[in-house]
Amino acid sequence: MVIMGIDPGYAIVGFGIVDYKNSKFELLSYGAVTTEAKTDFSDRLIRIYEGIDSLIKKYRPDAIAIERLYFTSNQKTAIDVAQARGVILLAARQNLINVSEYTPLQVKGAVVGYGKAEKKQVMEMTRVMLGLKEYPKPDDAADALALAICRAHSGDSKRLEQEILRKGW
Repeated sequence: MVIMGIDPGYAIVGFGIVDYKNSKFELLSYGAVTTEAKTDFSDRLIRIYEGIDSLIKKYRPDAIAIERLYFTSNQKTAIDVAQARGVILLAARQNLINVSEYTPLQVKGAVVGYGKAEKKQVMEMTRVMLGLKEYPKPDDAADALALAICRAHSGDSKRLEQEILRKGW
C-alpha cells in the first residue's frame, strides 16, 4: 500500500511517500513543494496544487495522511495554511485518493508510542523505521513521513491493504 504523508503549509509543504507491505516500510520519496514569499498568494496556491497533483499522479498513493490543523494564535497564518490545505485536499479528491487527518498527538503516539514525545524522538523513530542514515530534510518532509507512518499504523490501513490485495490493484 502506497501512502503519502503531507505536512501542509503555504511556504513549504512537506511530503513523504512510503510503500507499506507486510508491516515493513519502503521509502519511495520525500521532499517539499515550496513557494516564494514575494509571489502572489493565489499563484502560491496554484503551485502547491500542481506540485501535489503531480506527485499523486507519479506515485499513485492508495491513501494520503495530512496533519489536522489547529491554531491558537495567529489567525492570518491559520487562514493561509487552511487555504493551502484546501488545494491539497482538492488534488487528493480529484484523484480519488482517500484522505485521513491526524493530530500531532496521534502522530507521536503512532510513531513513538507516546503522544507527548519530543519532535527529536519522532524524527529518530521515523529515521529508524525507514532505514535512513540521517534525518530527512527539510523538517516538513520528516513530519510528512511521520504522518505516512501514522496512517500505516492506523486500523484503516489493514482493511485497505486487504481490499487492495483482494482487488489485485
